[in-house]
Amino acid sequence: MQNKTAQYLQLALILGAGVIGAMAAQWLGLPIPYLLGSMSASAIVSLTTYSRSGEKLWFPVQLRHVFIAIIGIMIGTTFSPEALKTAPILAITLCAMMLFVCAAQILNFGIFHHIGGYDRVTAKYAAMPGGLIEAVTLGEKAGGDVETMSIQHFVRIVLVIMFVPTLFQIFSGETVGSAAGQTLESSPSDWTDWLFCAVFAPVGIWLGARLKLPASHLMGPLLLTALLHAVMAVDIQGPSALLNLAQLIVGAGLGVNFARSTLRHLLSAFALGFLSVATTLIMASGFAYLLAGVVPMSFTALLISFAPGGVTEMSLVALSLGVAPVLVTTHHLFRIIFTVTIAGIVTARAERLGKGNPGS
Repeated sequence: MQNKTAQYLQLALILGAGVIGAMAAQWLGLPIPYLLGSMSASAIVSLTTYSRSGEKLWFPVQLRHVFIAIIGIMIGTTFSPEALKTAPILAITLCAMMLFVCAAQILNFGIFHHIGGYDRVTAKYAAMPGGLIEAVTLGEKAGGDVETMSIQHFVRIVLVIMFVPTLFQIFSGETVGSAAGQTLESSPSDWTDWLFCAVFAPVGIWLGARLKLPASHLMGPLLLTALLHAVMAVDIQGPSALLNLAQLIVGAGLGVNFARSTLRHLLSAFALGFLSVATTLIMASGFAYLLAGVVPMSFTALLISFAPGGVTEMSLVALSLGVAPVLVTTHHLFRIIFTVTIAGIVTARAERLGKGNPGS
């Protein structure tokens, strides 16, 4: 019982820090304040606690999964039958995504291996522009440094979700996300919308697991809601308060992952991550600029689609900016699936070669 009490107190500390961070970020007028503010505050509390006690604060992964499901539902509410007309667009942009992934892998490998001094295996899997869990798993299997790969991928996600909305705010001169009062509600939500979300979240999570979907906690609820919206069986108005809460919970959960890092390791990872993300975003901007002249998608939507962040986090950015969240999510899922598939093939081939040359 004492153990449980301690865990719940730790969770309350993280969420309390997240609330304070979100409020401070909103007061400062930062982009997506509930996500970035809670993440920053949670990271500070987690780092401080770990440095003093040597223990990571408790944050239940199931809680994050529930609110990732809520985000999936919110994305699904933006789907309409007109979205099916985007198939010709995807044929062009997803082919471009394959070129982007290959180029990003080569450039990032050079940064981590030649500038960061990482060994070739660690650099190769740290350079993957997507699939944090899969990249670390494959990298560990190949003999890479698990801690370094984990931190580097986490830094990639954090920097992208900080850079993209901030740059948009700087260059457009407009505050983005909930700080600007943006909402998914085309009309006021009521109790039925909350009820639909409460029902669709567990059903969608079950569906995603059953179908073995990538990012299943996000994609199950997303596909369920999108399908029902497409056939006009339901018309959910995503409650803005629920979206803000989802951002806060997901952000706080991300911040906890900084706990076991040393300040020196984090600074080194952030320096390399800054160089890697800046290079990748410049390249993503180039792809977005070229594609904007070919397909009927805005430069902003294309840039968010090619930015190498996490599916959940970039979907949140798209939701907050109000730019084609269904299309953005599709691009990010394809990027991760393509990246992980190629990495899996390369890893399997390396293992076969290794078994065939035991003396090497």
